[in-house]
Amino acid sequence: MSRIRHAAAALLLAAPLALGAQLALTPAEQKIRETIDRSRDDQIRYLERVVNIPSSTLNLAGVRKVGAAFRASFDSLGFETKWVMLPEATQRAGHLVAEHKGKPGAVRILMIGHVDTVVEPDGPNWARTDSMAKGVGSNDMKGGDVIILYALKALQAAGTLKDMNITIVFTGDEEHPGDPLSVTRKDLIDAAKRNDIALAYEGGNRFDATTARRGASSWRVTATGRQAHSAGVFCGAGYGAIYELARIVNEFRVQLVGEQYLTFNAATIVGGTDVEYDTIGIKGSTASKLNIIPKSAIAHGDLRFISEEQKERTRAKMREIVAKHLPGTDAKITFLDEYPAMSPTAGNARILAAYDTASQALGYGPVRALDPGSRGAGDISFVAPLIDGIDGLGALGTGAHAPEERVNLNSLQMQTERTAMLLERLAHQTSASFTRKPASE
Repeated sequence: MSRIRHAAAALLLAAPLALGAQLALTPAEQKIRETIDRSRDDQIRYLERVVNIPSSTLNLAGVRKVGAAFRASFDSLGFETKWVMLPEATQRAGHLVAEHKGKPGAVRILMIGHVDTVVEPDGPNWARTDSMAKGVGSNDMKGGDVIILYALKALQAAGTLKDMNITIVFTGDEEHPGDPLSVTRKDLIDAAKRNDIALAYEGGNRFDATTARRGASSWRVTATGRQAHSAGVFCGAGYGAIYELARIVNEFRVQLVGEQYLTFNAATIVGGTDVEYDTIGIKGSTASKLNIIPKSAIAHGDLRFISEEQKERTRAKMREIVAKHLPGTDAKITFLDEYPAMSPTAGNARILAAYDTASQALGYGPVRALDPGSRGAGDISFVAPLIDGIDGLGALGTGAHAPEERVNLNSLQMQTERTAMLLERLAHQTSASFTRKPASE
């Protein structure tokens, strides 16, 4: 078992039991459950309505239309809402932010969703067959957004929402974040600074929730060589750019492969005498003759990691590999930060323990921590360096990011009940009790 796996296991074992002690529903919680059950058909109709609004990331009007639907719903629950417009240069629609101020000193909860999709259907695309429905965004993640809304509706009906401190951020560009991230994720990060814990609603699972997600960044290697007649390759003319780039990429594989949670994919390579490469569109072209030693080669890929320490240590090794040039060549590597890592913490495990207990009290069975290696980066990653949280609380389904995306409609009630019970139980905790302690403690 690796050092990282040992650490994650220790965190789970160390999770405080105070939040996980209540294994039965109180009368008030039973009423909340009954409200969610009565709202089942209405919840499905709401999901159908927002799924039938095309809202791929670059469909700015569509994203704002979905955001407006949720904004009106949160307004009706007593939230103060706003649509945050992003600078025109980002070419993104903006974000919905909704805040509910409850009891002073009580835990402050940030709930994260998004209203954009990857695929853009031509129009209404909802189609239901028994307990399954097909529709772009039905589980990723309009289903998750609707789970948040109907959990809050049930809490309002029970009279307990009034005491809760909740901030909701639905981003409009999760599937294709605008640039720079310092601008397009500023409102999400600022919200984290005003809250104590985060709950995120990417696609869920009956038996797992996410307490750690790998971060993501990109790397690009540019190699150069001396252009000359191929008869001189390996001799006076040197090895050329392509051999230098091949050496580097292969050494990445040889020296770095195998560390838990670390991956480094070489996605594209172009090389030759005349090379053009678009770093935004991730596409390029090359031209040469077979008897010419190439003068330019470029490799572009991603790097995924479980902690900042793992990321920086890997980058240092990659720089070291790049610096050992073949004769007659040169090379440079650049990195671009994208998503930070959501590293496993004792606080994340504590929140999972509360979610697990709520699930068991509802009769849905235990919930364990999902293997971080099976999940990519998400919006919760941007707040993870600031506050503890869990993800994967959304709808169950299949085919995300594709026209055949489906959502399990029966799962909506289960996930909504789990969220409502978690919020009901967290609401009795103090804000101070969730203050993140330094890693050294």
